[in-house]
Amino acid sequence: MKVLQKPTNARGTRDFGPKEMALRSYVFSIIKGHFEAFGFQTIETPAIENLSVLTGKYGDEGDQLLFKIVNSGDYLSKVSGDPLALGSKALLPQIAEKGLRYDLTVPFARFVAMNRNDIAFPFRRSQIQPVWRADRPQKGRYREFYQCDADIIGSDSLVNEAELIALFQSIFESLKLRTNLIINSRKILAGIVDRLGATDLFVAFAVAIDKLDKIGWDAVALELSANGFQTNQIDALQKLFNFEGTNTAKIKLLANFFADNTLGLEGLAEIQTVLRLADLNGFDNSNLIFDFKLARGLSYYTGLIYEGKSVDVPFGSIVGGGRYDNLTAAFGLPNMSGVGISFGIERIIDVMRELDLFPSIQISASKLLLTYFDEAGQALAINISNQLRKANIPSEVYPDIAKIKKSFEFADKKGIPFVGVIGDQEIKDQTVSVKEMKNGEQHVLSISDLIQYMSAK
Repeated sequence: MKVLQKPTNARGTRDFGPKEMALRSYVFSIIKGHFEAFGFQTIETPAIENLSVLTGKYGDEGDQLLFKIVNSGDYLSKVSGDPLALGSKALLPQIAEKGLRYDLTVPFARFVAMNRNDIAFPFRRSQIQPVWRADRPQKGRYREFYQCDADIIGSDSLVNEAELIALFQSIFESLKLRTNLIINSRKILAGIVDRLGATDLFVAFAVAIDKLDKIGWDAVALELSANGFQTNQIDALQKLFNFEGTNTAKIKLLANFFADNTLGLEGLAEIQTVLRLADLNGFDNSNLIFDFKLARGLSYYTGLIYEGKSVDVPFGSIVGGGRYDNLTAAFGLPNMSGVGISFGIERIIDVMRELDLFPSIQISASKLLLTYFDEAGQALAINISNQLRKANIPSEVYPDIAKIKKSFEFADKKGIPFVGVIGDQEIKDQTVSVKEMKNGEQHVLSISDLIQYMSAK
């Protein structure tokens, strides 16, 4: 006897039914609308990239989270050496040449390098597609999820950073979601370790500091110590990071701390410029916070970095991004600076659901369900439904001749707001009896009046 397999999702992935998709479409439409309002042009890139494109761009931890795709066919036949004796690092490059994209930024850099002659720079690009990470699934963290990215590449002007801040403000104002946008600069972080005499330990420092909110200072201090930081350097960092104050106070503190450190002062000047430019965007901007502890783990960032968080729900970052100067150089296109911001749609939806911020959204695509008692009514329903669709009114015909109660139960379960009943009298008069499911209000309308009535709803 064949054992039936229980249907399950792969860990870290989810199905989305009509109700969930209605919520997602609502958020996607708002983000897309603002991307267009800011002049971003849409692109798409393949789900599968060559591993040579992806590896080495995200740091060691990011590389470990790449989903690798095993070569098709008899992939073990081409392995040099005993596959069982080889370690995973030696075996993987021989059996897997491709992987699922980890983010949208690196494939975008590859796209720019390949299409450089067809792009007008600076290029404003938007992209909304899924990405995959072999991460440990937990609340707000999935292995398959969508990113909504906006990037400006081909210009190192800080006006672009200010534009992305305005984009952030406009999107969350429309979503009615209270957020903070935290900013820092990788140059400031580099200046801090340089000032402490630990220049060579910058990567380890950035990776450790990026975990500060998740694991706390004590664990970060242990990681810093394990990576070569001296006790006096760790104590100096703790004292610096314990400082709390306004953006202005933090800037003053760092100006004194850096003294004549060129890189740190350059990053600080960029922060001041971006804050000044952002003040011109017409938004409140009191939620724009300079925090020199912000690191962002991805190794390709070189300048300003962003991280957006919900004010009312402790949910981790829902937005991330920053300036990258050297990403396209890996694909043969040097001197192409870019800056981008990525909206984490999954977490945004989770936060909005928790805060009950979604408006009343029609789940069904159909506005009207037409039902009937016999074949004559069925024929009229088919005719009317097509007239409605030509008038851009989504509608559908109940397919079976059944009790009217069954049709109403179907409409209620599916979330169709109106039901039109066609009986003998309606056939004779060429009318439809329309009931609004929400309040029970009923009207008998001619076909032309029905079109007009439904167009107004």
